[in-house]
Amino acid sequence: MRADAGGGGAERAPAAAGPDLPAHGRRAGMVHDALQREILSLALPPGSPLDETQIARRFAMSRSPVREALNRLAAEGLVVMLPNRSSIVAPLDLAEFPGYVEALDLAQRACTRLAAERRDADDLAAMRAAAQAFDASLAPHDHIEMLAANKAFHLAIARAARNRWLAGHYAQLLDEGRRLMRLYFLHVDREDERNPLAADHHEMIEAIAARDPDRAEALARRHTEGFRSRLLAFLGRIGTRDIAVAAIPRTPPARQPATRTDITDRET
Repeated sequence: MRADAGGGGAERAPAAAGPDLPAHGRRAGMVHDALQREILSLALPPGSPLDETQIARRFAMSRSPVREALNRLAAEGLVVMLPNRSSIVAPLDLAEFPGYVEALDLAQRACTRLAAERRDADDLAAMRAAAQAFDASLAPHDHIEMLAANKAFHLAIARAARNRWLAGHYAQLLDEGRRLMRLYFLHVDREDERNPLAADHHEMIEAIAARDPDRAEALARRHTEGFRSRLLAFLGRIGTRDIAVAAIPRTPPARQPATRTDITDRET
């Protein structure tokens, strides 16, 4: 029986209890953040299997939030979902590094040049705040915080470029290069030198503030070249013996686990 508008008659039955969506989201976020840190730090090497059941047991939760966390990591390029419904940490293919740097260089130069032409006062304030946050992340030597702060700085530039397609492509490149950037930070730490990215960031801001697109683009090019040359120097020194490089078969068998190839002896 329907209740009448005045509130009389039979009471409406309470709605069936549904899933606690906020709690579900918090659980998925907790798994996402923990696995993201382990992947970016290389504690979970490229190609490592990610078993939903084991992860759910580790975090004492159901598989549903674990699956959501893995889907988020896959969208960030850190996890690969295989056709047999299993997941692995995304490969780190060092052979593709030159192509990656080429794409990063083009996107970074374009965003920085357009930012110098189109920025406003709010954009400059956001860039300066992001650069200061990166500076503050250097002393603790927390590479995960440094990665996040570095990305935030470059995304502030991308927003000032006023081109969402270019900004989206740039953000994807920054996400996919985070493990390479972590190797770069390792190189800087081992050389015991001041991280050159910090000074680069402030110089780029000043060129953008001066509305000097030529200088802004040149600084963006130098920024990428410094990353490329230092990372190659680091890899040339240690080779690949300490870096697990996973290979995914082009057509994985439906019911076979993903294979992993570790390069242990060959050096770049």
